[in-house]
Amino acid sequence: MLDNLLLGLASIIILGITAEWLAWRLRLPSILLLLVFGLVAGPVTGILSPDALFGDLLLPIVSLAVAIILFEGGLNLRLTELREIGGVVRNLVTVGIFVSWLVGSIAAYFILNIELSLAVLLGAILVVTGPTVIMPLLRQLRPSGQVGSTLKWEGIIIDPIGAILAVLIFEIIMAGGFQEATALVGISLLGTLLVGITIGILGAIIVVLLLRSYWIPDFLHSAVTLAMVVTAFTASDIVQPQSGLLAATMMGIALANQKTVSVRHIIEFKENLRVLLISGLFILLAARLQIDNLAHVGISSLAFIAVLMLIARPASVAISTLKSKFSWRERLFLSCLAPRGIVAAAISSVFALRLLEAGRPDAELLVPLTFVVVASTVAVYGLSASPVARWLQVADPNPQGVLIIGGHTWARAIANALQAEGYKVLIVDANWANISAARMAGLPTFYANILSQYALDEIELGGIGRLLALTYDDEFNSLAVLQFANVFGRAESYQLVSESEQNSNKKSVSEHLHGRDLFGAGITYTQLSDRFFKGATTKTTTLTTEFDYGAFQSHYGDSAIPLFLVDHNGILKIFTMDSSLKPQPGQKLISFISPMEKT
Repeated sequence: MLDNLLLGLASIIILGITAEWLAWRLRLPSILLLLVFGLVAGPVTGILSPDALFGDLLLPIVSLAVAIILFEGGLNLRLTELREIGGVVRNLVTVGIFVSWLVGSIAAYFILNIELSLAVLLGAILVVTGPTVIMPLLRQLRPSGQVGSTLKWEGIIIDPIGAILAVLIFEIIMAGGFQEATALVGISLLGTLLVGITIGILGAIIVVLLLRSYWIPDFLHSAVTLAMVVTAFTASDIVQPQSGLLAATMMGIALANQKTVSVRHIIEFKENLRVLLISGLFILLAARLQIDNLAHVGISSLAFIAVLMLIARPASVAISTLKSKFSWRERLFLSCLAPRGIVAAAISSVFALRLLEAGRPDAELLVPLTFVVVASTVAVYGLSASPVARWLQVADPNPQGVLIIGGHTWARAIANALQAEGYKVLIVDANWANISAARMAGLPTFYANILSQYALDEIELGGIGRLLALTYDDEFNSLAVLQFANVFGRAESYQLVSESEQNSNKKSVSEHLHGRDLFGAGITYTQLSDRFFKGATTKTTTLTTEFDYGAFQSHYGDSAIPLFLVDHNGILKIFTMDSSLKPQPGQKLISFISPMEKT
């Protein structure tokens, strides 16, 4: 028995992380592979049986995991983002929900031929999209402009609101009708909002007080915050059933937008935890499917899903974006992305069980129908999101642009060379003279200290996929890399070799705080500056079979410092101390060339 339990628990973690890694390598939506792995582990091979493994603990565990994911999502919501998208987000989670619910309920009643009350309940369950699906897709797509922020806000806010709507409909059904439940529903709605918001904000206040007063050591910050999220979720659900998700979301939003203490390190911990929770949840979700459930999948189910995707979502977006500044491309992309996630599956499981206990045998259809919608929308949106985003020009899943920290003379020369090859560049500097000179040279700029919260919140990174820290201060470069580590990852965060490393084997900062060393051994800020002020320039060379990389090196010798390589597919590659790039004929080489060595 113990071996079976251990195998089940281990398979959830191993399969989940393997699917995440494989999706990253293949550039596929991770959710899609998670569902496939879960289906193979569950109904196909029988290796994993979530209900047998967890028993009655399954749904509470799922609910708690979703609460933590919503809290982490709330930590990413900045109120400043609502200046431009606030009206659309408000409409999507109010009027948009109503439109989706109405269309979904009508479709369920007429297409699926289920009883009206169950059709209305199913329509309410399926209004949620949720961060369990949206956030991984956004991480892969990296949409630009208003689209990314809108989808992020909608996905996180709509989960607790959709859950509340589903609970209210469920209570009406259990009470026997709308008239009988009017007072009950009103009290329940007010209670849910009051309790969820109050406890969520109170939890955030407690965490802030603990951090500001230094009552807990640094190594316990994340653990104590996690415990407080669990406490807020549980307390809220006990006081007012189904209000816990709202409490967790509000606690995250409140912590993210307070200015008293920094919660950056807590956000990083929760982001790592989110990956583990989402992967585990979707493995469990898919593994719970029974082969018999597939009997419910037919033409009617596919027609119902088509209505949700082709009518309900576009109608919801069209109404929600009326009189907004969203372009037709942005509106269309919003209409093409509304996958359902773990919250819908969990809610349907809870309601189906309680309705079956209340003598409603037809309620057993809720779970398989919900799962079919979840699996279908994840598959369709997951596979189509990337090509649709590229077609509509609202996202670049593999951005080649460069964020350059430092606007001094040779940094501007590098930016000009990259921009001339068609790559997006953005220079960030707190020195107005550098920013002014860059603007005069026709380069995009952002005037701010890169380490400020303002820069982190306001810099538009659409089309930018890597960071180059090119200032003279190695510690500042390292802090800039650390500031954007969650955005670009360690593989695409670069900084100059420090001056102190040239005469010592010791790094000036710890390895885990350091980006990848740029350009090669001995290529420091001082050396590049000396070369530039002695007349060195950037030069782009197209290699040929007659003048290949070997010939290039022989011709220029030590006077050339290779900086970038543009391969046959237009992918920008950067020369570093830990890379072994081998330029080939047909590729372009961007280098620093000293004039005295030219022939």
